[in-house]
Amino acid sequence: MSNQPIKPTERPRNPHFSSGPSAKRHGWGPAVLSEALIGRSHRSLPGKAKLAEVVGRTRAILGVPEDYRIAIVPASDTGAVEMALWSLLGPRGVDVLAWESFGQEWVSDITTQLRIADTCVMTAAYGALPDLAQVDAARDVVFTWNGTTSGVRVPNGDWIADDRAGLTICDATSAAFAMDLPWRKLDVVTWSWQKVLGGEGAHGMLVLGPRAVERLESHVPPWPMPKLFRMTKGGRLIETIFEGETINTPSLLAVEDAIDGLAWAEELGGLPALIRRCEGNLAIVSDWVQRSAWAGFLAQNAETRSCTALCLQIVAPEVRALDAAEQGRFVSRMVGLLDREGVAYDIGAYRAAPPGLRLWGGATVENADMKAVLPWLDWAYETVRLDGVPGRPVPAAALA
Repeated sequence: MSNQPIKPTERPRNPHFSSGPSAKRHGWGPAVLSEALIGRSHRSLPGKAKLAEVVGRTRAILGVPEDYRIAIVPASDTGAVEMALWSLLGPRGVDVLAWESFGQEWVSDITTQLRIADTCVMTAAYGALPDLAQVDAARDVVFTWNGTTSGVRVPNGDWIADDRAGLTICDATSAAFAMDLPWRKLDVVTWSWQKVLGGEGAHGMLVLGPRAVERLESHVPPWPMPKLFRMTKGGRLIETIFEGETINTPSLLAVEDAIDGLAWAEELGGLPALIRRCEGNLAIVSDWVQRSAWAGFLAQNAETRSCTALCLQIVAPEVRALDAAEQGRFVSRMVGLLDREGVAYDIGAYRAAPPGLRLWGGATVENADMKAVLPWLDWAYETVRLDGVPGRPVPAAALA
């Protein structure tokens, strides 16, 4: 046991570093749901008021322009994005950007499900961005603002033309409440509750700018439209969807939880405070990576590095020399050690991403917890490295 690394003495107060569902805010407990309208209809006056409260507080915190509509929709961010794709695409050619798993899903939707012939797919490997200068302002563009599974974000909206003819459809699920979105550059924005504010899953948010509404009211998609995707009736936008009413039945427990997260964000100081917390987590990990002999960011360019999805890879030559399967087993053993210690849950890289670690750095993750977990990563790495043989179980002594 003498050659085993010494375990750190300080433990994160909250070991939840999963990228979704993400950590609850510090101090959260079931009591915050005591005002939930359990057993009441979401179409009752109190139910509508709760849903409208989510919309109103969201608009205020994020600074969503008054002429943009906001809706609560089913099926998380995925449902929100697909509502937009199926409802809006078709009249123009489409540029779709993909540099991680979810962007690839939108490529699949557009090319194999909607089968839009005039589609230009622009891709980049994990850790990089496509050439944003190649996006054509005359065409619609579909992209993720922040790559949850790659740790790469677009640096700003300067590449989006103010006088564009096409629509910008932005999946912002791990960017909303963590990054400053340029609303007038974005015609459609989506996200889910279970990301930066740590809300419960199953619900998504869909924001439509005036240009998107104009497209909805002038374009009839050539494909069948499921009920859950329909936002118009008789060629006009169904305004009530964007006034707190929902297409299907939402969970009022989840709605109450969303209200708690929004109220917490307001108490902190709104969007600027949320951004500072997220950027603080990135700075903490960046400083550690600079001093690390074995860990590096998957995103090579610091200007495009995510402050929420902190994706790491092992850069030590002895591990890089292993094949992908052996590297995966090495990382899996690290993840298992940290899980059993109860210091970091669910931090393995996304299943389709290169082998590595992924720490969620959203606003509900305390900077102090991010600092505390990093020595544990060093401990886990050294423990597995000293064991020496990829795929072999970690010795019992290492778990003592």
